[in-house]
Amino acid sequence: MTYERPQGAALLSRLREPRKFIQIVTGARQVGKTTLVLQTLQKVKDRTIYASADDVSLANPTWIGDQWERARWAAKKTPLPSKVILVLDEIQKIPHWSERVKRLWDEDTRSGLPLQVVLLGSSALLLQQGLGESMAGRFEVLHLPHWTYTEMREAFGYSLKDYILYGGYPGASSLIHDFQRWRRYIRDSLIEATIHRDVLLMHRVDKPALLRRVFELGCQYSGQIVSYTKMLGQLQDAGNTVTLAHYLELLSQAEMITGLPKFTLKDLQRRSSSPKLQVLNTALMTASMEASPEEVFADRSLWGRFVETCIGAYLANECRDKGISLFYWREKNEEVDFVLQHGNKLVAIEVKSGVKATQPSGLRKFTQLHKPYKALTVGEQGVPVEEFLETPLTHWIEID
Repeated sequence: MTYERPQGAALLSRLREPRKFIQIVTGARQVGKTTLVLQTLQKVKDRTIYASADDVSLANPTWIGDQWERARWAAKKTPLPSKVILVLDEIQKIPHWSERVKRLWDEDTRSGLPLQVVLLGSSALLLQQGLGESMAGRFEVLHLPHWTYTEMREAFGYSLKDYILYGGYPGASSLIHDFQRWRRYIRDSLIEATIHRDVLLMHRVDKPALLRRVFELGCQYSGQIVSYTKMLGQLQDAGNTVTLAHYLELLSQAEMITGLPKFTLKDLQRRSSSPKLQVLNTALMTASMEASPEEVFADRSLWGRFVETCIGAYLANECRDKGISLFYWREKNEEVDFVLQHGNKLVAIEVKSGVKATQPSGLRKFTQLHKPYKALTVGEQGVPVEEFLETPLTHWIEID
């Protein structure tokens, strides 16, 4: 039985509606965008025309128009109330795609042609340039996050340890029993492909080697608060802190690593704070280090970092589409690992992978200062890690 992600139901519902908006499905590389769309289309009786720009020359200015004309011809031959669904994959690889899509979509809207359109792209980084004013009011976005622990367990039988170490890339799931092969796949097919094809080729980066080093630092120090000044000390030809912040933002938009800001009531302090580095899939951290799985499990401190990083990745991915902001908090020697904010509601979360009988002092101090809606300890002596990862994030902050 093939596992189907829950986002497929939302896409199916939209495709069954009368033609209203262009549907844009986006997410990180290898999270199953194409698979989800094709699974969904099997449940739709309408005719589908699928084409991918993956092997199309970037110099080909007519590709979108060629595929659109195929779909138009099919739509003209299709009796109502049926319609034709045109699916264009890897759309971001076509220069100026949004202008062409807008023109064609508007033409069909005026003529009343029953043609529905679905566009797929690798990440927000690639699509943001095309979703400006030219496409305003014409599209809906369905974002696919990295796979959760529950999904990897149900689809591939992952244990909690498997998920913490190997993360949530479905395409790599069959390789976890051959660690060297798994690591080569993650490095070549995911890390290198994302940096080279999805960032460097699609965005201006003056210092590609520096961007790669920022990624490596993000993996090395994931779960730690690192100032940009300290990063400069770790790098050669580092330029300045503005460059580092920009490259970290590009990697965040590519859904690889991000920098969590410090929670503070003052916006200026928040913007100028040192980031807490956070990989968005623990597979990236595992594949970037030389330690074997056995060495990671045996090192209590290192395993604790993996557990905290796994919780942070889960929070960062889940917060993205729910209108929840994610921070860390620190005042002097007091620290809280994660702070969720939704409107005026705060939830403070401390991750503990070892035995600790009392509530962490940072959590107590934050509670005294900011009166959060909830203060949670995840791990030993608190909510078990597995239970936390299985529970919808909206339960903890209680939003619809």
